[in-house]
Amino acid sequence: MTTYTYTRIFFCSFLLCILQACSSIFGLPSDPEKPTMGEVTSSTAELKNLPLPKEKIVIGVYKFRDQTGQYKPSENGNNWSTAVPQGTTTILIKALEDSHWFIPIERENIANLLNERQIIRSTRQEYIKDADKNSQALPPLLYAGILLEGGVISYDSNILTGGLGARYFGIGASTQYRQDRITIYLRAVSTLNGEILKTVYTSKTILSTSVNGSFFRYIDTERLLEAEVGLTQNEPVQLAVTEAIEKAVKSLIVEGIRDKIWGKAVDSNGGYQALINEYNREQDQNDGRAVGGKYPESYRQKVSIFANIEGQKVKDDYVGPKMNVGGKVGFKYFLTPYLNMEVNGSYFTLENSNIVKRNYFGPEVNLEYILFPKYRFSPYVYGGAGAMYSKYKPQYKAQFGGGLEYMISRNVSLRASAQYDLGFKDDWEGLVNGKRKDQALRFGIGINFYFGNK
Repeated sequence: MTTYTYTRIFFCSFLLCILQACSSIFGLPSDPEKPTMGEVTSSTAELKNLPLPKEKIVIGVYKFRDQTGQYKPSENGNNWSTAVPQGTTTILIKALEDSHWFIPIERENIANLLNERQIIRSTRQEYIKDADKNSQALPPLLYAGILLEGGVISYDSNILTGGLGARYFGIGASTQYRQDRITIYLRAVSTLNGEILKTVYTSKTILSTSVNGSFFRYIDTERLLEAEVGLTQNEPVQLAVTEAIEKAVKSLIVEGIRDKIWGKAVDSNGGYQALINEYNREQDQNDGRAVGGKYPESYRQKVSIFANIEGQKVKDDYVGPKMNVGGKVGFKYFLTPYLNMEVNGSYFTLENSNIVKRNYFGPEVNLEYILFPKYRFSPYVYGGAGAMYSKYKPQYKAQFGGGLEYMISRNVSLRASAQYDLGFKDDWEGLVNGKRKDQALRFGIGINFYFGNK
């Protein structure tokens, strides 16, 4: 009994050591980290690489605050923490500095500045009475020709959620994602007459993902083995707010150059045209975009060609079905944004180990329905009829299936599919036995090329 107890203690200790080693392999934090400088976003680099102005613009920011009133979503009771950081004015001022286009002046805490200047004047008057009076005068404060107003006006939770998982005999894995979104409005106001010179609007999504795996199985009637591993990653809200504000500042600068708002600050030989052209292209691409990467028009074009690598496994009257690898190529023509007609040809092998093996060429005709044609990522289902040709007599069948498609560019997508073939007869392998017709199961991955008009 004592030996059994020591064995269990040793096994648990060994398992803990393995888990600690795995945490280091997966990059999970196991030791305290030293403080670091703040992360630099891609929008920060874009701001710092803008062409320099002829003359910097003095600009003031009184308030650029969270106007959403949104609290962090909570699954367990109320959460009184705000969803958006409250220091957005500071983030905006940092973005203005990084652009090298503006001279930000202190206005958020102007009372503190004026109070400190008053203390300086009082101290000089009281303790430096014999000094030169001219040395007691403080230089005047800078005043702004333009004020920046606006704020974070929206924080939307769970605009997109989803996941994928599978479990087989106690072994399973799953992944989930959630997407939130913040929205920024920024406007420039002239202090000369109060005119609103320009208003820009930007948004940024906030992605949260999790990946989990588990193992749950009885080793014997009295022993159970269970293991879990998981990783969750949440995009920091502060970085998302920073990127959205930096994007808004860049948009304000470029639109101000394009619409001749900045006046003397713009150098006629500054080489701004390339920047304006790039911004105009981005605006044209953005005109049709909606929440979640959705476009009012179909994302996919009228015609496509595709190629798949497939694995096939027969379900016939013999035992020992074996998985083999084949391929498929085909052509699709979209009748509507949702529905297309597909014609394809495939080469595959149906085999029962050490019994029968037959190679087939099979043309198919299918109707395919894409559930979300306005999104990059969409499930699809299809069904149709086909034939199977070999050196033996031809066989005829029906098929149905489905899968997932992801657009990696405007013209190229990746696909994963599963298909079930149903034979009209029971003699694919030359044997008729039982009531069930011969069948086959296929799994495939492939690439799809779109061309033509939408």
